[in-house]
Amino acid sequence: MIRAVLDTNVVISGLLFSGPPSQLVSAWQSSRLRPVVSAPILDEYIRVLAYPKFELTPTEIRSIVEEELLPFIESVKALDKPVPEVRDPDDAKFITCAATAGVHWIVSGDDDLLSLHHIRSVEVVSVATFLQLLKANP
Repeated sequence: MIRAVLDTNVVISGLLFSGPPSQLVSAWQSSRLRPVVSAPILDEYIRVLAYPKFELTPTEIRSIVEEELLPFIESVKALDKPVPEVRDPDDAKFITCAATAGVHWIVSGDDDLLSLHHIRSVEVVSVATFLQLLKANP
């Protein structure tokens, strides 16, 4: 099983819409992928699911989190270290989570993260690139 940190935009797109990110949901539900999160990342997932544009009720959000996320994720207590290499300080939580957990992949659609390519021992890749990796490692 491949472990990866998934950026918020990837998780939300995968859970709420069809398209390439939804293939990641299938991958974690079939135990080919283990999403790794820290408390700040999970908090951000929940906060974004509550955006008015998604029109989800609190009950629907709780159901998505409890049924589609929590049974499949690995949670780590990430060290809160500054990451001077990031353009957007809000992205540091993904890097510190990956580094703390020894995860080699961050999957993102965020140009600020993708522009890093490789940071510390972590590769930042697009959904398309990661899906190819999953296909190569069944």
